[in-house]
Amino acid sequence: MYRFMRILVLFDLPVVTLDERRDYAKFRRFLIKEGFLMLQESVYSKICLNGSQTETCKRRLRKNKPPKGLVQILTVTERQYANMEFLVGENHHDVLNNDQRIVIL
Repeated sequence: MYRFMRILVLFDLPVVTLDERRDYAKFRRFLIKEGFLMLQESVYSKICLNGSQTETCKRRLRKNKPPKGLVQILTVTERQYANMEFLVGENHHDVLNNDQRIVIL
């Protein structure tokens, strides 16, 4: 029987110098190649079939982490992940979404 797990990777990496930007891009490409999906900027998620696959994925993350910055790994069950609440702000109605937004110069 499979016990699906979710790995969340949250990171805050410096991007001041060219080398830091390169390390950031390399880590982001690694995450995407490994099957992680972006939830928010600097927050990625991946589903794993069981605990051993989760541990393998965490080992690979540790091996490929950038030399500077903070990378956090959070492992939750798929049931816990499914209980995530999404809170969004109000829709702005001040944007015109009809022919009144045409600007004639």
